[in-house]
Amino acid sequence: MTTKDGRRAPGALEANVMAALWAAEGPLTAADVQREIGGELAYNTVQTILIRLHEKAVVERRREGRGHVYWPVQDAATAAAHQMRSALTDRTDRQAVLQQFAASLDESDAAVLRALLAGTERKRRS
Repeated sequence: MTTKDGRRAPGALEANVMAALWAAEGPLTAADVQREIGGELAYNTVQTILIRLHEKAVVERRREGRGHVYWPVQDAATAAAHQMRSALTDRTDRQAVLQQFAASLDESDAAVLRALLAGTERKRRS
C-alpha cells in the first residue's frame, strides 16, 4: 500500500499490524508482530504503532516479561463494520453514500447484502 511517490498510504502500517494481530491465534509481542509483517520495519516502529493502537482502544495489552503482549479488541469483521458505520455518521448525504456503495458492489456481494437485509428486516418485525 504505497502512494504514487512511493510513500506508504496513510494508515497502512496500522492496517498491517492489525492484520497480523487478527491472524494470530493469541496475543503477540512487538517482536512477534514485526516478524509477522515481514521484519522490514524497525522494532521501535512496530512498538510505537502498537502503543498508539492501544491508546486508541483498538488493541488490549498485558505485561508479559519485560514487555507487553497485544491482541485486538474486535475481530476484523466487526472492526470493518464499525468503520462503515462511522463513514455514515453525521452525513447529510447518507443516501448518496449508501447508493454509491451499493452501486460499487459486484453481483454476488449485492446478493449477500440483500439476503442479510431481508433477514434483519424479518427479525425487526418479530
